[in-house]
Amino acid sequence: MFPDECKYTKDHEWVRKDGDHYTVGITSFAAEQLGDVTFVELPQDGTAFSKGDAAAAVESVKAASDVYAPVGGTVAGTNGDLEDGPEKVNEDPFGAGWFFKLSDVNEGELGDLMDSSAYETFVNEQDA
Repeated sequence: MFPDECKYTKDHEWVRKDGDHYTVGITSFAAEQLGDVTFVELPQDGTAFSKGDAAAAVESVKAASDVYAPVGGTVAGTNGDLEDGPEKVNEDPFGAGWFFKLSDVNEGELGDLMDSSAYETFVNEQDA
């Protein structure tokens, strides 16, 4: 249900190592809770974030929410496809619906995040 190669936050972001960068998005659980995503605000390239900083925003028919940096790093790219196609967040949250890529990541912070099985347990507790 949740890809094993990702790490997860309690705020329902995921992060995955992709070559020299780390890609960040929101989980399928978060996308489902939000409903149909209608707008995504992405960070500027070169912006540095600390772990837990609000880095992006997502709006849906139900709510607006911040997307937090799961680890500290510098924005090395954003998914411009979301500007014209925010529905990609709902359709493919772990693929085409990614938000931004980070470089200069503090890899030590990855150990504070949940693996897929811990996140699945966390989500099941939220749904209970």
